[in-house]
Amino acid sequence: MEYSLVCHNLYAFSFSPVKKKFILLGIMFLLWVYMLYSCVGYCATMPSLVVDNYRGKETGSVSGVVKRTENNGRADLMSRLLPRPQPWVDIESDYDETSVRTSSRDLLNNEIDADRGAEDWNEMRVEGHRAPEPGAMSSFSNGSGSKKLPQAIIIGVKKGGTRALLEFLRVHPDIRAVGAEPHFFDRNYENGLEWYRELMPKTLEGQITMEKTPSYFVTREAPARISAMSRDTKLIVVVRDPVTRAISDYTQTLSKKPDIPTFESLTFKNRTTGLIDTSWSAIQIGIYAKHLDNWLQYFPMDQILFVSGERLISDPAGELGRVQDFLGLKRIITDKHFYFNQTKGFPCLKKAEGSSKPHCLGKTKGRTHPNIHPEVVQRLRDFYRPFNMKFYQMTGHNFGWD
Repeated sequence: MEYSLVCHNLYAFSFSPVKKKFILLGIMFLLWVYMLYSCVGYCATMPSLVVDNYRGKETGSVSGVVKRTENNGRADLMSRLLPRPQPWVDIESDYDETSVRTSSRDLLNNEIDADRGAEDWNEMRVEGHRAPEPGAMSSFSNGSGSKKLPQAIIIGVKKGGTRALLEFLRVHPDIRAVGAEPHFFDRNYENGLEWYRELMPKTLEGQITMEKTPSYFVTREAPARISAMSRDTKLIVVVRDPVTRAISDYTQTLSKKPDIPTFESLTFKNRTTGLIDTSWSAIQIGIYAKHLDNWLQYFPMDQILFVSGERLISDPAGELGRVQDFLGLKRIITDKHFYFNQTKGFPCLKKAEGSSKPHCLGKTKGRTHPNIHPEVVQRLRDFYRPFNMKFYQMTGHNFGWD
């Protein structure tokens, strides 16, 4: 009888309303915890529209670096995963304009355009990231992307077509490139390699990190500095007929400073004798053989690729094929990526990086050159001819400028 009473009491308690409420609350709590856990896991990998602005909040302390890495790694990931159009930011010059006339006549005595510099670095901070291929999505979410020093650099030349080449190359999924010009090896070398590395985009295994700064080609210290970083760095030089390059250089300067002297007066030390003024940067840059001599002291010729600026216009897919081969990449960029814009007079991408719309270089590209007297042009061609011949011999390629 006592045993039956105990069982009856336990049975009654187990099905009491209070017990039922406790069980129901417990189940609801577990469900809530599970939903919260699932939401946190999902939100951690979901793309966000929040702008990643951590690069503008650099700190010098170790704790600041760690905090930035931990708190903004997710934002950097999201900017990679979120595809968005990337219109071609037209960098006015391939590198900052040198003084037209200086007392020292030094090619490297550059006057820095503050407005343009700020624009370049702003582009660097908000530099867009290509959305990874589906197979790479999980790798980015696992944090496997890392910043590396560039394995390839477009080192020159100004007004040769370096901006077009860089934008074309960025279509390739295995190339990750900085949009703005870092100017590390000519102006910011004292900041150190870690500063330089921090400017680079994150890459996965097998991807190539690139940058372009055309002033490197004429900077005497640049070859030794790049070699000190890595002797295996691959170098790309976009060259163009030095006469038309000089006129294009002058045209760009004229657009900024309409009151500068005429092209003819800047070209000659003495118009009567026809002596060319090689201290003018627009003339000096086009003596390619002289600058190449400096680079060959530190890099073998097979690590330098010379791209024809003329062929980059007439046959962009052909030149891009050579570049992809040089970088050891599959030829993904082909004829199907380009169309020729008759109005602008140069090729454009049917689909730019991260966009479904066609893009051309900006309105400042393809400016109409001023009329230069044929005699001046001919004297420049005569001046450059021996340098061109030497350059053809050094590179093993006749660019047909004569």
